[in-house]
Amino acid sequence: MNEVLLRSLTPSVLGILVRRGADFAAAEDAVQDALVEAVRVWPTDPPRDAKGWLVTVAWRRFLDATRADTARRRREDLVDEEPAPGPAPAVDDTLQLYFLCAHPSLTPSSAVALTLRAVGGLTTRQIAQAYLVPEATMAQRISRAKRTVSGVRFDRPGDVATVLRVLYLVFNEGYSGDVDLAAEAIRLTRQLAAAIDHPEVAGLLALMLLHHARRAARTAPDGSLVPLAEQDRGRWDTESIAEGVEILQRALARDRLGEFQAQAAIAALHADAPTAEETDWVQIVEWYDELARLTDSPVVRLNRAVAVGEADGPRAGLAALATLDDTLPRHTAVAAYLHERDGDLATAARLYSEAAQKAPNLAERDHLTRQAARLNARRCL
Repeated sequence: MNEVLLRSLTPSVLGILVRRGADFAAAEDAVQDALVEAVRVWPTDPPRDAKGWLVTVAWRRFLDATRADTARRRREDLVDEEPAPGPAPAVDDTLQLYFLCAHPSLTPSSAVALTLRAVGGLTTRQIAQAYLVPEATMAQRISRAKRTVSGVRFDRPGDVATVLRVLYLVFNEGYSGDVDLAAEAIRLTRQLAAAIDHPEVAGLLALMLLHHARRAARTAPDGSLVPLAEQDRGRWDTESIAEGVEILQRALARDRLGEFQAQAAIAALHADAPTAEETDWVQIVEWYDELARLTDSPVVRLNRAVAVGEADGPRAGLAALATLDDTLPRHTAVAAYLHERDGDLATAARLYSEAAQKAPNLAERDHLTRQAARLNARRCL
């Protein structure tokens, strides 16, 4: 079963159903049913035209649900004739669906959550982790969003800021390695940048390119994580870095600073340093100050504490960290790093072990466990 193929086809199939008259919530349910059926049938009877098969099965599921629901019988007269099996139109509706999911009837946070779940292909757990909320809370939020848009006309697209937030979170999930969505997020952001002259769209595209340029160096051959300071910078994609920096410079020249431009500026400073030791941490702290002013995000302040530790010494970083909630994700890992920089290996090793237990994925957990083991070995020498 090719899960990557199913994931890549989902937005287009969903878009076809919506254009044929299905309301979004019902179309999503029908597509999910079709995906379940594909998982069951395809291993023994793969279709010649995967997309056409999914459209046909999803449309049948939608028709069945419509006829069974008396509250929607009025809409039944408007349903188009069932499409015959065969090749489906090669239309990319993904970016349009992102805007449609960002419906004005939804709050921005609900619109982002709904889009990530319905179009982006992320699980409820992954979305909850991105929002720093329990999975049950996010499940309720998505369910409320579905109920809100059920039956509304999707003829009023949402705003650019909400779509940018969705693309940013999709990219981050792909960049983490859990789901290969980073390249898709870059593709869609390029489409958006070509269609809309907006400095934050350019800022987000620059940010994605600068981060993606380092992807090949982020893991060792055995799959283990390689921290930024230890990465082989010769493996960074210099063309992507140059493109990202050029896009960023044009956006910053418009003097309409936003959070994605500020993040891209930080990424550009990392990319510009020939070695980790030559990183301009003082300027990075200044950009984090700008970013904190724009977002008031605890995650930004956590990253700022690391930068302060590099620019002004580990104790200054620990002082900045002390002002933050210690339940913040990766707070313990940052504390471990700063204590190690300060020479307190016993505390650092203990905190690395604690951080490993809280890690959101296996690769990060293994990395933190190795850090703890390394320090414990040094202490025994």
